[in-house]
Amino acid sequence: MPEQRRGFIYGFSAYLLWGLFPLYWKLLDSSGAVELLAHRILWSLITIVALVLVRRRFGQVRALLGDPRRRWPLVAGALLISVNWGTYIWGVNHGRVVETSLGYFITPLFTVLLGVIVMKERLRVAQWIALAIAFVAVVGLTIENGRPPWVAIILTFSFGLYGLAKKKAGAGAIEGMAVESATVAPLALIAILVLGVQGQSTVTHEGLGYLVLVLLTGPITAVPLLLFGAAATRISMTTLGLLNYIAPIMQFAVGVLVFHELMSPMRWAGFGLVWLALVILTWHGVTRRRRTLPLEVAASAA
Repeated sequence: MPEQRRGFIYGFSAYLLWGLFPLYWKLLDSSGAVELLAHRILWSLITIVALVLVRRRFGQVRALLGDPRRRWPLVAGALLISVNWGTYIWGVNHGRVVETSLGYFITPLFTVLLGVIVMKERLRVAQWIALAIAFVAVVGLTIENGRPPWVAIILTFSFGLYGLAKKKAGAGAIEGMAVESATVAPLALIAILVLGVQGQSTVTHEGLGYLVLVLLTGPITAVPLLLFGAAATRISMTTLGLLNYIAPIMQFAVGVLVFHELMSPMRWAGFGLVWLALVILTWHGVTRRRRTLPLEVAASAA
């Protein structure tokens, strides 16, 4: 099988799994978001340690820990992704799956804005239009709900900044996740122990099947990330960017069609504006890539 096709399958599989996450977390709604987040972090660490052992990545992990310029972005990334995971779990288990999808729809637009603020990149007219449309959409949804869509906003900011931290660290998927998981695992363990002492732990009170589902939060967290890492090295960023929309589209569909979350006309209008902004942003990215690709090929051949 050609490497590009293999990469497409890996990427599609990763986003497919992420798109199905609401169905999984809904099975665990007997537990609070803090407890589930703590278990997810702990079992993710155990999963990733097993992968480090199998893939013999001790040297890469040690190199990351010994380089402050790469270690500290991963520490920051660990805190950001923990906020992201906890917010997502809370949103799913409180009937806000559609709002979580909004967060991941807006994330590519926020990433563009980060490029301007942090990387001092210059935006084209189409990109500014897309950002303006997305801003109007968020304002409209705020007016409609009587409050800002905080779940979506927190997911957008935490995941966008997490991506920036990962870019700064320049770490591989396995070793990067090993450092991130190890960073927050002590806090997760403390949270589990405190909940147990206070009699608020629920994981062991819901039967063996429920406990197994909680233990599997480690592998279901690690597998999509590894598939994504394998895809990123085999397919173009344009293709990867287009695949990025699979997860929020599926999450939106699950929220509306499976969990029957309310979609008022104003809410449809807000999502419609976000989708329009994404179409403009994607169209601009694809057409710009087509224009610059022949120049890049010619430069490499010279």
